Amino acid sequence: MKKYKNFPLPLSFFITAVILSFSLGACKMSNDTKEVLPRNQSLPLFNPHVADFICETEASKVPPIDAQAEDWFLEARAMEDPEIFVEDRDYKKIVDLTRQAAERLHWKAMLNLASLYVEGRDPLHGEEEAVQLVEKAMRLGIPAAYDRMGTYYANGTGVNGDITRAYAFWQKAAQMGNPQAMDFLSDKLNVGPANEGAGYWANIPVAIKMMECAFSQGYGPVAYNLSYMYASPRMASGRVSGPRTPETKALALKVLHEGVAFGCEKCANKLEIEFGDPFNLATMLAPYIDKARAERYGVLNRELGFNPNARFPNLDKVLPLPPADLPPWNGDRDTLLHAAMGVRPPPAIPKPSAASLSKEPYFLAADYALHPTGVHSDAPTAPFSAYWQPAGGHGVTEPARLLRKGEEFRHFSVLDAAGKSRYGPVTWEQCLTIRHNHGAVEPRAVHGLLREVARPEPWLSCACGQACPVSGVWQPWVAADHPLQAIVNQYWRQAWLTQGAPFPRPRRDWLLDLPDDEVTWHLMDVSLPDIG
Repeated sequence: MKKYKNFPLPLSFFITAVILSFSLGACKMSNDTKEVLPRNQSLPLFNPHVADFICETEASKVPPIDAQAEDWFLEARAMEDPEIFVEDRDYKKIVDLTRQAAERLHWKAMLNLASLYVEGRDPLHGEEEAVQLVEKAMRLGIPAAYDRMGTYYANGTGVNGDITRAYAFWQKAAQMGNPQAMDFLSDKLNVGPANEGAGYWANIPVAIKMMECAFSQGYGPVAYNLSYMYASPRMASGRVSGPRTPETKALALKVLHEGVAFGCEKCANKLEIEFGDPFNLATMLAPYIDKARAERYGVLNRELGFNPNARFPNLDKVLPLPPADLPPWNGDRDTLLHAAMGVRPPPAIPKPSAASLSKEPYFLAADYALHPTGVHSDAPTAPFSAYWQPAGGHGVTEPARLLRKGEEFRHFSVLDAAGKSRYGPVTWEQCLTIRHNHGAVEPRAVHGLLREVARPEPWLSCACGQACPVSGVWQPWVAADHPLQAIVNQYWRQAWLTQGAPFPRPRRDWLLDLPDDEVTWHLMDVSLPDIG
């Protein structure tokens, strides 16, 4: 669902905020035994004048994603490929797959399902059901759900439109680590000579921290505004305090280039202009006019305009920044795009397990294994769809079984504390499906966004502090239970590196608070950079 957040903050906003501040704090139900709906919760008013901003990462806040649910989610996303006309898409199956994933508490699927409801893709569900889904995600502590609720209040989607509440929810989402909310709010704190007095508030130090925090999480669109912050020194008021220097221009150029790799269409468009036909030769970011580079950025710009989901992590293979030379190119659009795409080895073929040979409700596809989560339930029925097994301590060896939300848990004959046998309920523990690939380095993405390549031999792995031993595509990886694995073990973190080059370091190059020794780089592809 598109998010329409182009809302300026007029001077009258504070007057309105003062009047409505009582309504924000007066949402508690008269009956204190009832829960205040998340949509009605009391939140502090948006404050553009905060002294500081602490960067949190969304990936460390969200619940772990069930592997089987992730596959359903990716399958549904692939069915909405831009190459498929909207009228030709099977939205019934898209909704069904997304709902299956959402029932396993796949947080992205929950928010996508809400979007499908708002778009009218399921005749039985509409805006109220979408709001309820977002509220369910809010109860799970998902930052993006607060961002979405802000958008609902801004647009009047399923709730009464209220821009004051919208900004309060966006502020909460940004504080929790949501990059989209950071990007939006940082733009409102970013002023300069062109828009001073236009109803915006200046807080450049906080704006930059928000932008850098969003960028550290791989959110490409924020790179466009961040490049302006880097290009010209600014006072806290937003006024430019000095000329662009070779150092500031190089930094701005670098963040735009990385933004293209992260899927920023505006960044690609700007670099096409900067290298091909800059508006001002005196202040241009590029070190010189380079029509060949401009042409390649143009190809990427048009592709991102058509497919916003595209990412080009191996951009340096086909389009490195100066002073590196451009590799040969035959001029074919697809050749350029495919070379810049992420890669993955062929997925391992799992061997059958005992669970994969069983019948429902004990059946589990051979692609997956089960991992106990430590989440327990003493309720008579399953609180949500998942694999559940009796928790330890009951002496029950029942294997994990798939239970739908609301399905009754079984009773067993167990020994109580006194050693007497009793028949009754036991505590159940949720099991998460994980990939049955023995920890293989296999980044996943929607079909069409990755190019499959043969696994290189020998298999090479390096630490961050080493020099790259072989030119090729390298994939960073952290342990599967690492709190930041969801923004490190991704294909869009790949990098094309030449022999002898240093490996990217999380704090220095990604702006991510992650020690070097927790990241290992793996060689994924050694194909030559010649794309002609």
